[in-house]
Amino acid sequence: MLDTLRSAVRIDELRSKLLFTLAMLFVFRIGAHIPVPGVNTEVFAKLLEAGALFGFFDVISGGAFKNFSIFAMSITPYINASIIMQLLTVVIPALERLAKEGEEGRKKIVQYTRYLTVVLAFIQAIGISFALRNEHVLVNPTIGNYLLVALTLTAGTAFLMWIGEQITEKGIGNGISLLIFAGIVSRVPAGAVRLVEYLQAGTINILNLLLLLVIGVLVIAAIVAVNEGQRRIPVQYAKRVVGRRVYGGQSTHLPLKVNQAGVIPVIFASSILIFPEQLATWFQNTWFGNWYLDFFAWGTPLHTIIYALLVIGFTYFYTAVIMNPVDIADNIKKYGGFIPGIRPGRPTAEYISRVMSRVTLAGAVFLALIAILPNFVLLATRIPQIYFGGTALLIVVGVALDTMKQVESHMLMRSYQGFIR
Repeated sequence: MLDTLRSAVRIDELRSKLLFTLAMLFVFRIGAHIPVPGVNTEVFAKLLEAGALFGFFDVISGGAFKNFSIFAMSITPYINASIIMQLLTVVIPALERLAKEGEEGRKKIVQYTRYLTVVLAFIQAIGISFALRNEHVLVNPTIGNYLLVALTLTAGTAFLMWIGEQITEKGIGNGISLLIFAGIVSRVPAGAVRLVEYLQAGTINILNLLLLLVIGVLVIAAIVAVNEGQRRIPVQYAKRVVGRRVYGGQSTHLPLKVNQAGVIPVIFASSILIFPEQLATWFQNTWFGNWYLDFFAWGTPLHTIIYALLVIGFTYFYTAVIMNPVDIADNIKKYGGFIPGIRPGRPTAEYISRVMSRVTLAGAVFLALIAILPNFVLLATRIPQIYFGGTALLIVVGVALDTMKQVESHMLMRSYQGFIR
């Protein structure tokens, strides 16, 4: 990886792309420290430290949520809008036809995603503003101040969406993923300082710290292995004679990734579980609030089991949305291909579906273990407030691998251009 980066810096085009990406990430980090007007950030930080509910979302935003800055909601409304649009593409025939129209159709769907992002961000910002009215976070709790906070948070999310698109277009890597990556990595120094303070205060010992490092290395190795893992289905293309030329006849494979859904199922499950727990915290003095927090609060056995089951379910659901065995079988048949020993058409689709189900099971179980990993790390190491858990490592490693692949593909393309010329 370091050799690839050194080679990329020597190329003018790649160097300019890398510098542009770093400049945009620097703007993101500056915005994470600009507070929202009309909000007492100190009171909000103390309120957040009282529980571990929003710890993961604060990690994704790079501390912007805890600071209640203009980027407090981070890019999560855009992620939710993208997921909703993908689901609607399967349900609504007009969107499905639009998705198959090529580049122009993709641009239209991206445009709809932007509009939906702004709507979701404004609704979420309004909800956050009114949810904090009884916590003395707003300096002046009036309708005008509610709208000011909501519009500021919405504008921050829209600006982050624009930064992500600019990075994707003019920089290196996927801009949205890199923003989440930068937010997580920016918390590493603060986490290291906290561990040193715990070590100096005697809260933990050197063995706890070494155990945490060993677990981290093992988790990173497992994430790399699963992200790169594939089940390759052999595909044979028959020879075709067109005029005086012979086409096809080659053997290839259909790669089915073990972790096809990425980190999306974890975000889905977290978003669903966070709302009832937040409602319970608002009604702590009622029987419902006390009952829910006693049995279903973060870290309890029931919460951990439900969280893992939701991650597994959403992994199957999202994989079925983005990978349609019928379409894959039709495309293979259309280009004269077949799986050896399997008849083209419906038998091929059923075979791909069976293989995909078995492969997805391994990926779903792995994602569930990664999602609930912080609970077991806390028990094993006895280090409090570990928010940099398996999900954050999954995002960081996945984005790093994808970005390095894009850098290598740019370098390879440059070499082929010289050969063609």
